[in-house]
Amino acid sequence: MRPNTCRAFPVAAGQSAKSWSKEGSYSSARHRELKTLELTIGRQLTLMMRLLPLCLCLWLQAWVSPCRGLEFRYHTSVEVEQYLKAVNKNHSSFTHLHSIGKSVEGRDLWVLVLGKNPTEHKTGIPEFKYVANMHGNEVVGRVLLLHLIELLTEGYLSDPTITRLLNSSRVHVLPSMNPDGFEHSVPDCLNTDGRFNKHDVDLNRNFPDAFVGKEEEEREPEVRAVMDWLSSETFVLSANLHGGAVAASYPYDNSNGGSELQKGFSISPDDDVFVHLAKTYSFSHALMYKGQSCHGFEPFKDGITNGYHWYQLQGGMQDYNYVWGQCMEITLELSCCKFPPESELPKFWEDNKAALLAYMQQVHLGVKGQVLDSDGTPVQNALVEVEGRRNLCPFRTDRNGEYYRLLLPGNYTFKVTAPGQEPITETLSIPYGPEKYSALTHNFVLRGNSANRESDVTQPTESCTSIVWNNTYNHSAALLASQFLPLLALMLCSLLQ
Repeated sequence: MRPNTCRAFPVAAGQSAKSWSKEGSYSSARHRELKTLELTIGRQLTLMMRLLPLCLCLWLQAWVSPCRGLEFRYHTSVEVEQYLKAVNKNHSSFTHLHSIGKSVEGRDLWVLVLGKNPTEHKTGIPEFKYVANMHGNEVVGRVLLLHLIELLTEGYLSDPTITRLLNSSRVHVLPSMNPDGFEHSVPDCLNTDGRFNKHDVDLNRNFPDAFVGKEEEEREPEVRAVMDWLSSETFVLSANLHGGAVAASYPYDNSNGGSELQKGFSISPDDDVFVHLAKTYSFSHALMYKGQSCHGFEPFKDGITNGYHWYQLQGGMQDYNYVWGQCMEITLELSCCKFPPESELPKFWEDNKAALLAYMQQVHLGVKGQVLDSDGTPVQNALVEVEGRRNLCPFRTDRNGEYYRLLLPGNYTFKVTAPGQEPITETLSIPYGPEKYSALTHNFVLRGNSANRESDVTQPTESCTSIVWNNTYNHSAALLASQFLPLLALMLCSLLQ
């Protein structure tokens, strides 16, 4: 027989059994209430944990939802920075974010790099760039480049075209070259508020100009940043996005009345390639090729124009890219209204999306390769010249001995020279590379040392003597620092716990 383990609870003096019974019932009811409250709190905590990722997303990026995509509106410079950092964090394996400099007011000029190897140049992989918002009140290009970034990051490894583009080239995107101007601009089609930088300087008139004398003009911080950026990478193809018209404009923008000036056009040695590049964008655009008229001005035939033929421009960025940077750049005018209503932005994106991708693919025109000596060592600063194309600044190989020449399909004769080396001449048959996402690859091998061949090397024109190639810089050190800082913070937190 089990012992009786039940305990008798004595009733306090003056307390009846009846009152004790009521307290017991009260205690039991209270217990049930607490149990119910506990279950309710548990359900609420479970719901909160499920909603926590969404809440964090809305809190950190209220202006952009990963579910709905990037909003079609004008984002502030702070919001653009937050977006680029979020993209880089979410797609760190094929993107790299860095600042190429600061504006007058101290805003970073952020560049997002996309590609299979985003942090450094790889031999044989051409460098491409898009630049927008050079004039702060011309805002459509700024929006388009943010949506292009979204398209590229979402399509990489899922969309065949985007995947091949990013695997075969390295793409640099500068959404705003003039963030100060943007922050001071106003929504107006023709108003010039915000066009200039904080020093009231037009950035597209501030670059060195090959057709002007040696007078050295002070460069604005934004212009100097782009010039340094251009010397740090071997850019091959570029476009500069503007507003106020609908056309693709190509070099030259300026002339000093020399042989380049022909019937009102300032013709570059690579005019055929520039016309092709401009038409590639125009005819891939929904409307540009039709020759849209803006503000009563005569429309452009096929939606393209020679820059000088449109109007003479001194100190422009596209001529600087071509003459000094060996980078073929055109200017894309994307909207009659410089600062259109936000409701029109989705249509601008749909009109330009295919053209933006088609133009990027043209980085694979022509021929690429290296210049090597007889021992197979890359030769830096060798001249790679195409017969019949006498460039103001001859195209030279970079620190890897690499060269890139954008050329249309056909037969071309190349002359390759380097000090102390025997010059060589070769004729190449060049196919259309963009459809295969690769230009023709051809290495020039110099035959050996020559005792006196300085006279065979084309001497650069006076306007080119200030060029200094500095391709040794890359952003790996900056990337290492960005990876080290979070680790350091984690170590500090563990020590303080």
